[in-house]
Amino acid sequence: MSATILLLEDDRLFNETLQDFLEEEGYGLHCALDPYTALDLTYEQKFDLYLFDVNLPYESGFDLLRKLRESGDVTPTIFITSRNDKESLREGFVTGGDDYLKKPVDLDELLLRIEAVLRRQLRSEQIEIGRYRLDSKEKRLYLDTEEIELPAKVIALLLLLIAAQGEIVSSDEIKERLWPASREASDGSIRVYIARLKKLFPESIENIRGVGYRFTLPREK
Repeated sequence: MSATILLLEDDRLFNETLQDFLEEEGYGLHCALDPYTALDLTYEQKFDLYLFDVNLPYESGFDLLRKLRESGDVTPTIFITSRNDKESLREGFVTGGDDYLKKPVDLDELLLRIEAVLRRQLRSEQIEIGRYRLDSKEKRLYLDTEEIELPAKVIALLLLLIAAQGEIVSSDEIKERLWPASREASDGSIRVYIARLKKLFPESIENIRGVGYRFTLPREK
């Protein structure tokens, strides 16, 4: 099943150009010309990727992603912008963006960046973790058929750890992905969330002192 992309670009001609190009490459596209329409679309369905312009009417792409991250939405996001200053680049990543592409856009480069971001994401909606099943789209965890009630940020942390595929996820990366720039993250909060996960997966989570955490899927017996 091809990935579904939400494209937010207020230049109508460029919006249509990107839509035509990406649909020809096999992606499903939903397009918006302003951030309010884009926000409404995120309520209507789940997307695999957000492709956001930065300079928009009413509010910037950074502002929109900040709202989405505050609501617990961790959908990977690529910003497209004419800005070229380092402060904007930094804001894009701190807000929760995964990549940043400057205009004028080379379509082949855009395609490569989209593919790279999607490869880093969980491609299976249903992830088996021993007796547990994690629904990565609905952000729900089940033990057999019973749902385990967990805060949204704990689920987001679990998804982030699993997506690393056994690599260490630094504490700084956890803070950047789970907390928007407008809210202060703390190591204490991360430890609380890790403790919740360790109760469920005691043999899977490893604390790399002073660096971060690593999650290893349990081996099948």
